[in-house]
Amino acid sequence: MARAVQKRTLETRARLIAAAEEIIAECGYEALRVEEVVLRAGTAKGTFFAHFRDKDVLMDRIIGARIDQYLDALEEIPVPQTPQDMAEALMPLCAFMTCERYVFDLILRYSGAASVEEIGPIATTFGRTVEILERWLSVDPPRQDIPPDLQAEGVHAFMLQAMSVNFCALHNSTSVRDRLVPYLRAWLCPRTA
Repeated sequence: MARAVQKRTLETRARLIAAAEEIIAECGYEALRVEEVVLRAGTAKGTFFAHFRDKDVLMDRIIGARIDQYLDALEEIPVPQTPQDMAEALMPLCAFMTCERYVFDLILRYSGAASVEEIGPIATTFGRTVEILERWLSVDPPRQDIPPDLQAEGVHAFMLQAMSVNFCALHNSTSVRDRLVPYLRAWLCPRTA
């Protein structure tokens, strides 16, 4: 009996996620409404809230899974050799993360957790991104004065900065790529006096 309940629970959750993904494909992330999800999934609103605390928790799962797909692709490419190559490799991920203001805002809100129990899919992707960058930077570290893990955290921070400025009305005339390349050059290849 317990297996049947568990199977039904998993199937219902899968239907809710599939319905949400259909709506996102048609209308975008910000347009998603819980009412539309439950209507398409053929469930009650209470069923939705039995699976997800709110819309943002559902989005954490969907957006985190999408970021993981981009990270999977980054793990398959050759190690970028220059800051320009690295910025270019990161552009598909950055394009997704900035596809909508709502998506970027949610990513930033869910990038950390107050407790271990709260670590969700998006927060996990932040750690994974830094791990990938660290692997790249460990092959032939551009800087010898700081370890690859710190270099990787800096690259990640500059990537987030380049994306966030993209949403600023005063500074959005420069593309994420064109803003990120100088940041990475300055961070990874500083001029010595």
